[in-house]
Amino acid sequence: MRVSRTFRFFSCGLALAALAQAQALNVRVLIVAAPRVTIKVNSGAGSTPASLSSWTVGVGPGTKLTLNGQDAGNATLYLPPSVGSTVDIAGKTYRGGVLLRVQSGGVQAINVVDVDDYTRGVVASEMPASWPAGALAAQAIIARTYVAARINPAQPYDTCATESCQVYGGVAAEKPSTDAAVQATAGQVVAFGGKAATTYFSSDSGGHTASAAEVWNMRGLPYLPAQADPFSAGGPRAQWTLEVPQAQVQNVAARYGAKVGPLASVVVSKMSESGRPQEITFSGSGGTFKLTGAEAGGFIRSLGAGSSRATLRGINPLVVSGTGQGHGVGLSQYGALGMAKKGYDHLHILGFYYPGTVLSALAAAPLHSRPVLAGTVLDGAVLDGAVLDGAVLHGAVRLPALHEPAPVMAIRTRPALPVPALPVPALPAPDLLARLSAFAGVSE
Repeated sequence: MRVSRTFRFFSCGLALAALAQAQALNVRVLIVAAPRVTIKVNSGAGSTPASLSSWTVGVGPGTKLTLNGQDAGNATLYLPPSVGSTVDIAGKTYRGGVLLRVQSGGVQAINVVDVDDYTRGVVASEMPASWPAGALAAQAIIARTYVAARINPAQPYDTCATESCQVYGGVAAEKPSTDAAVQATAGQVVAFGGKAATTYFSSDSGGHTASAAEVWNMRGLPYLPAQADPFSAGGPRAQWTLEVPQAQVQNVAARYGAKVGPLASVVVSKMSESGRPQEITFSGSGGTFKLTGAEAGGFIRSLGAGSSRATLRGINPLVVSGTGQGHGVGLSQYGALGMAKKGYDHLHILGFYYPGTVLSALAAAPLHSRPVLAGTVLDGAVLDGAVLDGAVLHGAVRLPALHEPAPVMAIRTRPALPVPALPVPALPAPDLLARLSAFAGVSE
């Protein structure tokens, strides 16, 4: 009796090293962390019911994983992705493989998936599939860029599947139109300074994007400025009003350090260039307190407002009137919709929201664990012919401003270079392979 080779689990000492080098364009997405996780494996193209297997993964004595209640002999198990493979994690289907590890007495289930398959599950989760192709293509590129910038083999996973990172819905989220956008932009990312850019995005800028500096005190990102955004109009949250009881305002203010006794007034005493509060003054029987910088916007959002692009009046209730939805940094999704409806393509959309950046492509680098960009110099070697030809750097296209024509040359990319995988030992528990094959219903 033995485990089918299609879904053999491996221990993860050398396995993670092999993953980092041989699969530089794979992404590790934390799907769930729980005391127990149910995993169901589909081995890939041509699978039959016999090749499907289900395990309940838990934690046993000695902080080792258990499979269906039996000791797995390791604190980490890895099922590598294969062509066409999918895995069900806690009832949802994802492409690729799965990494299981003990963490804080529970199990982390991490989907290991090709970056473009991951992007397929993100775009349709973050933007309506019925929107124009230009908006969907822009969303595909920034979703891919966002995760490419986060890939770090030194960490147990690269990103999560919720709105705290990017919403990743797996196979069930995929739609033909969003799949087409991912395929049309395969491997492409927004770059700045030879690295994947930080491509923040939000639902609706409210007519003016915010800078990363004013929202999060992040410096050194000139391609994330505050600028007028006439394309973000007509969204469902274009104008809104929120009434907040004084008691709630008092509690939220105290959490931000405004302990001035019963509040008499809360006013915006300084606005940023983008129309977002940069200083809020609290006055009460015990004096005054000023909240400045990114914390001023944080206070507005903590009141329940969807955006910090807002004004304040009154005190009981405090009336918050604003525009837009989300932090407002980078691409505005409703702005991208507006631009696409006016005929702008995805390059102009990206050029408008990330001025000064270029469109580049991911490329694998032998013996390096992080993905790099085509045309990037690494250890003195140019990976993909960084030769300037007009406005186009082979491997990088300068994103156009609104008044400029789109580049006529396509990005020239090089396929990912194959790197031999390191040998990966099987799990050491002497009878584990037999137990796994019994769970899978596979016999010699």
